[in-house]
Amino acid sequence: MPVAGLVPGTRREHEHADLLVRNARVFTGDAARPEARAVAIRDGRIAALGDDHGLAHLVGPGTRVVDALGRRVIPGLNDSHLHVIRGGLNYVLELRWDGVRSLRHALAMLREQAGRTPKGQWIRVVGGWTAEQFAERRMPTVAELNAAAPDTPVFVLHLYQSALMNRAAVRAAGFTRDTPDPRGGQIVRGRDGEPNGVLLAAPGALILYSTLAKAPALDEADKRTSTRHFLRELNRFGLTSAVDAAGGFQNFPDNYATVMDLAASGELSLRIAYHLFPQTAGQELADLKRWTEMVKPGDGDEWLRLNGAGENLTWAAADFENFSEPRPELAAGYEAEFESAVRLLMENGWGFRLHATYDETIRRDLAVFEKLAAEGLFPGGNRWLFDHAETVSAGSLDRIAALGGAVSVQNRMSFQGTAFRDRYGAEAAAHTPPVRAMLDRGLTRRRRPTVALHWLVTGRTVGGTALSPAGNPIDRETALGLYTRGGAELTGEQDVKGTLREGFYGDLAILSDDYLTVPEAVIPDIEAVLTVVGGRIVHACAEYAGLDEAIPPVSPAWSPVAHFGGYQSGARQASMVAEAVAESEQHRHWRVARGSVPDTTPSFVDPCFEH
Repeated sequence: MPVAGLVPGTRREHEHADLLVRNARVFTGDAARPEARAVAIRDGRIAALGDDHGLAHLVGPGTRVVDALGRRVIPGLNDSHLHVIRGGLNYVLELRWDGVRSLRHALAMLREQAGRTPKGQWIRVVGGWTAEQFAERRMPTVAELNAAAPDTPVFVLHLYQSALMNRAAVRAAGFTRDTPDPRGGQIVRGRDGEPNGVLLAAPGALILYSTLAKAPALDEADKRTSTRHFLRELNRFGLTSAVDAAGGFQNFPDNYATVMDLAASGELSLRIAYHLFPQTAGQELADLKRWTEMVKPGDGDEWLRLNGAGENLTWAAADFENFSEPRPELAAGYEAEFESAVRLLMENGWGFRLHATYDETIRRDLAVFEKLAAEGLFPGGNRWLFDHAETVSAGSLDRIAALGGAVSVQNRMSFQGTAFRDRYGAEAAAHTPPVRAMLDRGLTRRRRPTVALHWLVTGRTVGGTALSPAGNPIDRETALGLYTRGGAELTGEQDVKGTLREGFYGDLAILSDDYLTVPEAVIPDIEAVLTVVGGRIVHACAEYAGLDEAIPPVSPAWSPVAHFGGYQSGARQASMVAEAVAESEQHRHWRVARGSVPDTTPSFVDPCFEH
């Protein structure tokens, strides 16, 4: 972007900045210097912070100067719990309902996509949406899926709770009246005994993901393209780093090959610290032992590095949650195998993260850790944390703090808060998870990001339901710190990222709206207009369109992402509706002028409601 009044300096080229962001309101996250007006980046690191005049001497012939136009600049966001590696492999195959404001519009998208999806492929709606976001406040029905796509298999995943399938998908998945229910899951059936298209996590989500895995996969070339577009979508929201929590159907090293290839060729636009997750019950210890002999935490570089094991260590210790279902009772005696897994990791210098939703599970796990601590083995200088911890008690938080652990909080209550409240009551929901108590103990590390930030500062679900009482949510700067410095601490990188400070990575985002001052209701719709990772512009829109690095077009061409894009911004949808209304009115005037229709004021009342 050309900027008047800045003349290239005469200093030696190696002293000039590669990138200078000026005319900005910079929130640094650094208590020693909380604000600045300009940021200079050289060789991927922050070279200087100051004001426009003070940094003008760093502009040379090769410096790219970006005028922030007075916008808010923040450190690049760091999500402490994503499934970015797995998500990237399938992203372009997914029809995204994230941010869609009405079920009617969502079904229209599905109907349109059915017209372009080739035979043999599925339409997949997964993740990031809930029925609460729709004006209708309900899920689609199987009948509606059948009507929208009678011949194309449709799989609609709703959180970790359930999935809906049309008739074509039930056939494609091979479900019949004789198909047995898998452990922890239910294939719902009609009066005739035939599967009716509803799958329930009861409470384990394995049935949902194992069914989705039956759909066709991309070839290797398209997996690379898909991953690059997924990373670009994350960059769109100001994300510059993420911790990959692994997960089911993410085998090492096979399913990590694409992201490793992109890292080797310098094509990642997001820094990733990844975890390894044993996939098969009964061979968890063998897998962990094999991995400790292959790799070690820290292997890699600033773009892709191993962070540890988890989020499962042994399947028996996992308390998978569906807040619409009762809390699962874990088997007695799982601790023996679990202890062996933790002991193996500690002896080999591996940290870990652990999926644990309920305090009942957390207390049992802590007893194992305390036993090893009494032997002087735990934590042995290794980083470890619980993921989720919605119902963790104050006593358990004290024990976690005493053992040097942390808690990675996800905004699941944004999407599942109503279900939790209906099962456990409003009082329990008001303090779930107990973020303030975690902050008081220095335990919390955090996890579209602006939706999570909105939940942290308001205590409201995506549908607007108030869960937390006044005074329980946290302030905006604290929430932002969890999403920047907090994530860096989980990977031991707090000395190089999470803050805008000289010598730190040149990772930042220019926001569409000022997160620190806008009304709370605006926070979920904030995006980055420009995102920088290591001094590279990896996302740019609005006035900066075209400044970002080019990436290959979405492939295959019939991809839902190629047509609809990713997250459906509320602001974007409102703009599209306004444009459609304007075009319709303009067309009416054109027809009136030519005598095609009478010159009458259009009615905005649906005739169905006229009496």
